[in-house]
Amino acid sequence: MYTRFGSIPTIIVSSPSAAELFLKTYDLTFADRPHHEAAYHLGYEQRNIVFARYGPYWRNMRKLCALELLSGIKIAQFEATRKAEIGNMIGSLKEAAAARETVDMGVRVAAVSADMISLMVFGGKFAEWELDGERFKEVMTEAVAEGAAFNLGDYFPKLRWMDLQGSARRLKKLSGIFDRFLERIIDDHVGKKERSNDFVDTIMAILDSGEAGFEFDRRHVKAVLLDMLIAGIDTSAAAVEWTLTELIRHPAEMKRLQKNLQQIVGQNQMIDEHHLSNLEYLDCVIKESMRIHPVGPLLIHQATEECVVDGYHIPNKARVLVNVWAIGRDPDTWSDPERFAPDRFLGSNVDLRGQDFQLIPFGSGRRGCPGLQLGLTVVRSMVAQLVHCFDWELPNGMVPAEIDMSEKFGLVTSKAEHLMAKPVYRLSEYKSKFTQFKE
Repeated sequence: MYTRFGSIPTIIVSSPSAAELFLKTYDLTFADRPHHEAAYHLGYEQRNIVFARYGPYWRNMRKLCALELLSGIKIAQFEATRKAEIGNMIGSLKEAAAARETVDMGVRVAAVSADMISLMVFGGKFAEWELDGERFKEVMTEAVAEGAAFNLGDYFPKLRWMDLQGSARRLKKLSGIFDRFLERIIDDHVGKKERSNDFVDTIMAILDSGEAGFEFDRRHVKAVLLDMLIAGIDTSAAAVEWTLTELIRHPAEMKRLQKNLQQIVGQNQMIDEHHLSNLEYLDCVIKESMRIHPVGPLLIHQATEECVVDGYHIPNKARVLVNVWAIGRDPDTWSDPERFAPDRFLGSNVDLRGQDFQLIPFGSGRRGCPGLQLGLTVVRSMVAQLVHCFDWELPNGMVPAEIDMSEKFGLVTSKAEHLMAKPVYRLSEYKSKFTQFKE
């Protein structure tokens, strides 16, 4: 579908076959990103991975991140960190279960996700820092809100200099706060006598060695680090909350997953990451949740040249929005698409890694999400533990059908109303196992 957003010609892609054309057949032609005011100011003139313009710099930086920051080896190095943080969450939920407390799972999951990502990136916890006297969490929330807000300059480029909404002024202020914070973090790491395994030390070692092989200075380092935070924290938390909510709404599927976990792991221990490769039904649940609730419902691309796709003329610089949300609910592709049915993936070869265009929550092609493996590991681990360790009840006599499933659109599409639920602990021999788990 062709339309115009402001003065920008825009193509809407809403079927798997059309998505394959734009993301595979003509991938190179549509590998660019448009100017984005928030990414320009917060991402050091779009030097970040997510919104960098397509070209040699982006290709080199993406390769560097894939090899040095988001490789399987690097992800495995932080397994103990993820294990400890999820263990702490399970311990606090066990205390809530003993007190019969209702827990805001949106807040709880977001906090754990933030701590895991910030420990990997900076070597410290999210809640420990202040930025110019403001809590880091509040500054991050404001940055994400500005990034998702409607900005006239993005759709009417000739009006951008006027800054009619004051967006540029607010973004420049936020950019200054983040820059001072990131400089402080980098300086602290540079001043340390011993290197650690966090992302700052890894990427600064590359900078100091001069082995990057392309233009690479502190601006690029800071842009990538900020990318890791903004892209990693909210996405994983939203995916976990959506999945847990769907399982609570569908008790039969919850019991089926719990039974599968019990058969493979046992009832007297928590789940370890080495169990994940054997949990087929967990994978089905994650796929189904991401089909119905993709946390990034729209993929944005831009044409690098005038071209013809499937007989349609596409002008140079046209923007392409791939509607992942619509593709996941396409009745021509999915039977009963509005129904949460994980068993539709049993025995199916459909995967979510970008090769099957009916299910592309992480995108596909050159601009597919480089953090896919890390994101999947975090989401699968958290969902598995929450389901294996606890049964879940709703407060105040609420029934599953009454759960509010409305969406809050932003850079990440999350639940508009957080999931409120009561955990009921279900494992045996927890105390000794949890002590071992934390150690």
